[in-house]
Amino acid sequence: VQLQASGGGLVQVGGSLTLSCAATGRTSSRHAMGWFRQAPGKEREFVAAISWVTSSVYYADYAEGRFTISRDSARDRVTLQMNSLEPEDTAVYYCASDPTYYSANYYQKGMEYWGAGTQVTVSS
Repeated sequence: VQLQASGGGLVQVGGSLTLSCAATGRTSSRHAMGWFRQAPGKEREFVAAISWVTSSVYYADYAEGRFTISRDSARDRVTLQMNSLEPEDTAVYYCASDPTYYSANYYQKGMEYWGAGTQVTVSS
């Protein structure tokens, strides 16, 4: 499976960005997909996940109400719409996928497959 994230960039406080992740390879490798991020000097953290099988989504507390994760019906792409961005959202954002069938909240600790990240920088 290959995951290619795009859409990162520089945005001002309060602005919006849409990240996209294109997935190739076995569909069975991405029953769930999600986004994680890592800021400089910090550990990687969960952002959001979506599970195809259980039709569930789950967000980190800081993302709830500001970010929206969605996917296409072919499971080829997952998108993260980010609004009201803050300097604390500055990080490298990683797309990930998993072949298991759990509800989206299960994947807070990580997923099986990872793509290269895309940088998001929020300037104040």
